[in-house]
Amino acid sequence: MSQALKGVRILDFTHVQSGPTCTQLLAWFGADCIKVERPGVGDITRGQLVDVPGADSLYFTMLNSNKRSITLDTKNKKGMEVLERLIKECDVMVENFAPGAMDRMGLTWERVHELNPRMIYASVKGFGPGPYEECKVYENVAQCTGGAASTTGFLGGPPLVTGAQIGDSGTGLHLALGIVAALYQRNTSGKGQRVTCAMQDGVLNLCRVKLRDQQRLEKGPLTEYSQYGENIPFGEAVPRAGNDSGGGQPGWILKCKGWETDPDAYIYFITQAPVWNEICDVIGEPTWKTDPDYATPKARLPRLKAIFARIEEWTMSKTKLEAMDILNEFDIPCGPILSMKEIAEDQSLRATGTVVEVDHPKRGKYLTVGNPIKMSDSPADVKRSPLLGEHTDEVLRDLLGYSVDEIAMLKQIGATAPVKKPAAAE
Repeated sequence: MSQALKGVRILDFTHVQSGPTCTQLLAWFGADCIKVERPGVGDITRGQLVDVPGADSLYFTMLNSNKRSITLDTKNKKGMEVLERLIKECDVMVENFAPGAMDRMGLTWERVHELNPRMIYASVKGFGPGPYEECKVYENVAQCTGGAASTTGFLGGPPLVTGAQIGDSGTGLHLALGIVAALYQRNTSGKGQRVTCAMQDGVLNLCRVKLRDQQRLEKGPLTEYSQYGENIPFGEAVPRAGNDSGGGQPGWILKCKGWETDPDAYIYFITQAPVWNEICDVIGEPTWKTDPDYATPKARLPRLKAIFARIEEWTMSKTKLEAMDILNEFDIPCGPILSMKEIAEDQSLRATGTVVEVDHPKRGKYLTVGNPIKMSDSPADVKRSPLLGEHTDEVLRDLLGYSVDEIAMLKQIGATAPVKKPAAAE
């Protein structure tokens, strides 16, 4: 077995989260990912939210597995020469700098294409062409401008963002697919191309069911939303729907045994129509199967609040895992609310490589996410993140053919390492 992207070389000009998510995924699939960082500084996340003094933060380590790190000062003439040689040797260059930053460095698409006509030049930006093209974007900004926040939360309450990083990591995953598609097309065209993904676009793609509902709303009320059953009128835009199911089946989060002291003692419960009879039997309401007020989805709509209150009486008598075991016997859709502590300790997730423990020379063992995509013939071996500049000499020597003396000279002039200041005279 070999890795799917073995032989593909990535020039990783990314930082923080969206770009590193993309390149880490490619590295998990076997690509040789060379992360370019500023000498003495590196990716800003190395020093953000530090929990172990003297070690890279978890923010950095969990986004940069399986990569090699080199340090280059691209403002240094010799440093830029090294970079241009790397461009000629790589298949893909990925960046997520602010709009125009790469152009100001002299790395326009035209220049990169001139250096390497087969190069895939991939970028994450906040917005696509339009009035906000030059604006800086962070995770929550992307969630707000991509439609997610306006449809998250409870009716009558403020918009909310989600803890899932759909703006940063979500867009990075989209970009990775674009890169793989461009590499595939290059097999027949022989040419590289530009690949871009805007964070606003990525979030909207993940919110497509809400764009669906916006168009349906123009033709009438959204009958599967709980507010319809409560006779609350709809406005002009898709409302916040609490914990309603986005698939059209009524679903709520219900308390389970221990909820008084455990903030995660809850379960998500869907009253799916095909298993309504089984739901009635499980909760001890067999007459609801034939009662005209409960027997059909349409009849149940105005009574959903009372129905879920009755179901909650049953779920409160069981722990969330006990409830899940019972409900799964009858194919009743449900899901316990799992805390991050429970996920971190879940042995089944470790067995599948979804959660991985790796060893770091400065911080010791730590947990990180593994590749969520499993391939039968291309297993992902998750390795630790690199130290700053750890592979500079290795890449310069083995990939670009620099001699030991040339590497020392590059360090001395500050092209690949901070220039040491002379000691102050006593």
